[in-house]
Amino acid sequence: MQTKPSRVPAESGPAPQPISYPTRREFLEPDWRRIPAYKDVSAADWESALWQRKHTIKNLREFKAALGSLLPDDLAESIDRDQKERATMSLLLPPQMLNTMNLEDLWSDPVRRYMLPAFADRRTDWPNHPKASRDSLHEAEMWVVEGLTHRYPTKVLAEMLPTCPQYCGHCTRMDLVGNDVPQVHKHKFAIGPKERYEQMLDYLRRTPTVRDVVVSGGDIANLPIQQLEPFVSSLMDIPNIRDIRLASKGLMGIPQHFLQDSVLQGLDRLAKKSIERGVDLALHTHVNNAQQLTPLVGKAVRKILDMGFRDVRNQGVLLRGVNDSAHALLDLCFTLLDHAKILPYYFYMCDMIPNSEHWRLSVAQAQKLQHDIMGYMPGFATPRIVCDVPFVGKRWVHQVAEYDKEKGISYWTKNYRTAIEANDPDALNRKYEYFDPIDTLPESGQAWWREQLKAA
Repeated sequence: MQTKPSRVPAESGPAPQPISYPTRREFLEPDWRRIPAYKDVSAADWESALWQRKHTIKNLREFKAALGSLLPDDLAESIDRDQKERATMSLLLPPQMLNTMNLEDLWSDPVRRYMLPAFADRRTDWPNHPKASRDSLHEAEMWVVEGLTHRYPTKVLAEMLPTCPQYCGHCTRMDLVGNDVPQVHKHKFAIGPKERYEQMLDYLRRTPTVRDVVVSGGDIANLPIQQLEPFVSSLMDIPNIRDIRLASKGLMGIPQHFLQDSVLQGLDRLAKKSIERGVDLALHTHVNNAQQLTPLVGKAVRKILDMGFRDVRNQGVLLRGVNDSAHALLDLCFTLLDHAKILPYYFYMCDMIPNSEHWRLSVAQAQKLQHDIMGYMPGFATPRIVCDVPFVGKRWVHQVAEYDKEKGISYWTKNYRTAIEANDPDALNRKYEYFDPIDTLPESGQAWWREQLKAA
């Protein structure tokens, strides 16, 4: 019987790929002692949440004191100008996060670029999109009680507090979160925490259509476990609540918080109760670049997973100069999954807040990134790139209904009503607009926008 000849060359190997695996990135804790202010800090102090919070950098003066001669004078001047003229968030940076920066090239370091924006980073031609707004997702308009956004049919967002352990320059909740800056006087909660939390729980008890609660802020890492635990435990007592997600960038920014005995004990009790009640409990974090992941983050994640949390998932944000290439995204995803045991979940397009144009990508660029990262990760760990469309919600970037690439206007549809559209018969028939950064458009498109601004 004739055998079928083999089509595989005798000395074949794996095909060369545009992006290689495994990555060459080392998973290690950078030596904090290279930072002048931390040269004598012991490992015990470094791993102390109290020490990290006490030494968190709150202004440019403290940043200069920490880095000394490692901080270029021109960068310091540019950060100072940005705080006075452009920044929507004040400076707040834990030593843990500072230690993940490339101190030999701070100007181009991806972590510095979004945590400590400089005036020179911003665009001069289009620093601000004319359609940008403080609460770009209109979350406060959808509050059913203060701090509880009912945007989706079965999901709500509980904003527990307006502070974080660290402040990201691109924060989508810059309208409420953080300290006042010259450009933005922040809104404040009018009702005290205890009453707000009870109002949230009361609404959920009265609303059986809600099954999923995101407990966020701000950042739950800034909420004492003595307040977080009873609130989340009360959520589990509501029969219709089946999914609870705790949101904390602090898991990456100050993992020491999640390694404290009191926090671990409180989370462990919640995990055990979630298993008893059949509720899925997960933790969501926010990592934008692979160099931010260190063994301390992985240590905290393993403890959380060992308790019985369903997942620890990452929701990053696409940012120019930070993670706007397929290589950078996959480097992050491989590091998340292989080393930190965090599931890559979403990458959001940067929201249309003021002074964010130098970070934002166009829908077309996001679509290309989604295309270019496919096939490298297992399906369950391939992140979805989404556009959070005002008045619509999250949409995969390829779900766009229409797209005028010359003017940079995409049009999106929806299949549910938000809390402010209960009596709107046209909500499901309307097309909703989203706007690309103007500098990504052809000259004809930029000229069209100039004419619109003149007319306005």
